[in-house]
Formats: sequence, structure tokens, C-alpha cells
Amino acid sequence: MTKNIGGTERIIRAVVGAALILAFFLNMDGQYSWLYLLGIIPLATAAIGWCPPYAILGINTCKTKN
Repeated sequence: MTKNIGGTERIIRAVVGAALILAFFLNMDGQYSWLYLLGIIPLATAAIGWCPPYAILGINTCKTKN
């Protein structure tokens, strides 16, 4: 697993993931509040720096040093 997510995108994914998880805890009574737990996915991909769909599609936003 080589990193395929750049620094800016990792920050955005972490913020979005954390916001969705926070929304889950703030709105636990809602009928579809469990959907907020999908925030785990962008949070995890931001933490490891690798996105499986990017690997399948050949996308790489990570800048590597030559």
C-alpha cells in the first residue's frame, strides 16, 4: 500500500470524517443518524493515507519527491 492521498486532501477527509462522527453523537435520536458513522471511512483513509478506490482507478494526489 503506497500512499495515494495528498496532504491537503488528507486534512479535508479528516475534518469531514470528524464532523460526521460528531454529528452522530449530537443527533443520536434521529431515524438515519447511523449514516453519520460513515464518517469513519474518510477518517480512516486520512489516517493511513491510502484510498482503495483511488488505487483501483489509478488516481494519485500524493506528491512524491524525485
